[in-house]
Amino acid sequence: MIEYYIPIFIVLAIGAVFAFVTVMTSVIFGPQRPNKEKSSTYESGMKPVGSTRERISIKYYLVGMLFIIFDLEVIFVYPWAVQFKKLFGEFGISVFYSMLVFLIVLELGYLYVYKKGGFKWD
Repeated sequence: MIEYYIPIFIVLAIGAVFAFVTVMTSVIFGPQRPNKEKSSTYESGMKPVGSTRERISIKYYLVGMLFIIFDLEVIFVYPWAVQFKKLFGEFGISVFYSMLVFLIVLELGYLYVYKKGGFKWD
């Protein structure tokens, strides 16, 4: 059984060696010209302005929440929909109800984002 995984381990080892060799080649042969500007917090040439303790708008978190909700929905609903006939034949109506409960919980997340104004992109 373990012999089936040997090609996967070989590919992972080759990938790790390639990544290591690429990075080390860059370190060895790349130009090393450090200066004050490159060592600063931002390399864009602009001085950092403001405090790091500034408050971030809730829209930032709402967009992240929308992404997670949509991502979860796609990850779980798509394979379920593809295999629905097979699952329904084996487990009956409980397959449909379990997904219905899952979707209701996700829709509560959408409702929360809607109430907070996450869909107003102005």
